[in-house]
Amino acid sequence: MNIHEYQAKSILKKYGVTIQEGIVADTPGKAVEAAKQLQHDTGTSWWVVKAQIHAGGRGKGGGVKLAKSLQEVEEHAKHILGMRLVTHQTGPEGKKVHKILIAQDVYYPGESEPKEYYVSILLDRGRGENVIMASTEGGMDIEEVAKNTPEKIIKEWINPAQGLKPYQARKVAYKLGLEGKVAREMTKFIMALYKAYVSSDASLFEINPALKTSDNKILAVDAKVNLDDNALYRHPDLMEMRDVTEEDPLELEASEAGLNYIKLDGNVGCMVNGAGLAMATMDIIKLSGGEPANFLDVGGTANPKTVEAGFRIILKDPNVKAILINIFGGIVRCDRVATGVVEAYKNIGEIEVPIIVRLQGTNAEEGAKIIDESGLKVRSAVLLKDAARLVTEVLEESAR
Repeated sequence: MNIHEYQAKSILKKYGVTIQEGIVADTPGKAVEAAKQLQHDTGTSWWVVKAQIHAGGRGKGGGVKLAKSLQEVEEHAKHILGMRLVTHQTGPEGKKVHKILIAQDVYYPGESEPKEYYVSILLDRGRGENVIMASTEGGMDIEEVAKNTPEKIIKEWINPAQGLKPYQARKVAYKLGLEGKVAREMTKFIMALYKAYVSSDASLFEINPALKTSDNKILAVDAKVNLDDNALYRHPDLMEMRDVTEEDPLELEASEAGLNYIKLDGNVGCMVNGAGLAMATMDIIKLSGGEPANFLDVGGTANPKTVEAGFRIILKDPNVKAILINIFGGIVRCDRVATGVVEAYKNIGEIEVPIIVRLQGTNAEEGAKIIDESGLKVRSAVLLKDAARLVTEVLEESAR
């Protein structure tokens, strides 16, 4: 689950990570009041107005503005709130801004020049360990740094049984070229960041930039956090941070129906039971000349209700030219799925998109018989090669 910057910073602060202070607002008037409160609490006389959406590149898209007066805070708030912000991560359709963060300006003059760093913690699945990634190229897209100057990325792996040791955090600080007080500040920062990461069951904590201020403090200016969905039952307070307005409507509808759905850009919708079989099904679709339009796993307890919900979600994608249902009857019976397909077809009404149903496993023959005798425009298959052939045929027919 992704969360907003202001929410991520609240988690960081809870675990002792120094942050750029800010107050969230959803109207220009509240933005001005937030700026006044920050001026009172932090002494700042300049502010940064930041759009709150689940995407990076907000500054380049016009969603981050510096305000040097309360009047400018109000003007920027009026401009950013309600705008459809387009960044390299939102796609051309962009995302509507519902909230903004009014933050203190931390790039103030002092005894040294401010310097931006990149610091993140994530799971290295290949090694089965958490890894700290850091770079002197703060403020840059880490993908570009990895591509063009990979030598500037520092990595430190952490044994999950032992946790992060202070010497490892110091090693990262020294490799970033820091010394003395600043190195100690970065060490404290990384230790607290790791505690926040582990304690919140996160899959990613990314601080970009982590700023060394002009008076040699280290603080999080921006924060991207992804929480592990499977662990949210342990964190009801974090679950409350979910913002459904930031989620794809079809994925949200699928979640409410108990389905695992991810929208893709292809032309063949697929409904499968089991993640592994779903991946294989997408390969079949590509080998047949199509492109998968979605990942949809109905799970091992598929029934007429979930099958119908899956149908309705897939059919809401206008790019879908065919639907492939690929079910292996292990826990779930194939005849039960076939009955669900027929009932869903009748409940939804006339479906123009060709449907291919491949059933294998428990009661597969009975399921195929139900499909074939239904009188509906549904084609059945038993072997994968037969399903692939039918996908090719229906795509060719739709292209004529």
